[in-house]
Amino acid sequence: MVPLRDENPIRITPYVTYALIAANLLIFIYELTLAGPQLDGFFHLFAVVPKELTYSFNGISVNQPVPEPLTLITSQFLHAGFTHVGFNMLFLWIFGNNIEEELGSVKFLIFYLACGVLAALTQWFFSANSVIPSLGASGAIAGVMGAYILKFPKARVVTLLPLGFFFTTLRVPALFYLGFWFLQQAFNGVAMLEAPANVGMESGGVAYWAHAGGFIFGAILGPLLGLFAPDTKPPAYNTEPESY
Repeated sequence: MVPLRDENPIRITPYVTYALIAANLLIFIYELTLAGPQLDGFFHLFAVVPKELTYSFNGISVNQPVPEPLTLITSQFLHAGFTHVGFNMLFLWIFGNNIEEELGSVKFLIFYLACGVLAALTQWFFSANSVIPSLGASGAIAGVMGAYILKFPKARVVTLLPLGFFFTTLRVPALFYLGFWFLQQAFNGVAMLEAPANVGMESGGVAYWAHAGGFIFGAILGPLLGLFAPDTKPPAYNTEPESY
């Protein structure tokens, strides 16, 4: 099921969410201008290469102009294709604005980047010797989703459901939609532990542990940064018609 929007209005302009989406899209457009070898080099330089990160943690130089620990942040703005960037930005668009409203713009940016770093480290823990670059905003956005499911479990997510050649929409509680998404990531992550080395991250597949880890850390960091602080914002304007 593809999420289209949530029924959870906001009372602010989510500038950081917009800026993050714009940055990701602009960098992806730049990626499209690079030829194959150039793009591979770009990814190798700015994405997380787990084996090189392991060397860096052990004090071994990998002779890269960009310090490998810094790629824990730069990798969050890289994407491997239109579907990758499209779905990531869709999820950030739907769920990011509400969490930015709850945390405030500055703390939301810190929260987002921290979730991305911790998600990448989770994936690194399970693939410390991989030479496949790990990249994408999925881990950070998973953190946003982890905070969202705690704060807005009953919010309805309008989703597109394909039924053969026909499509319909469903209004699904966030607790169900995001909870199922997390269980799927965790299950696939565990399954990958038993998979041969030529699948999953070892062949450039989906970083399921980054998704699951980001979700969990988001659920932890959100409350620590004030996700459940008393609401001091003015009430939203009532846009419903009144009867007299």
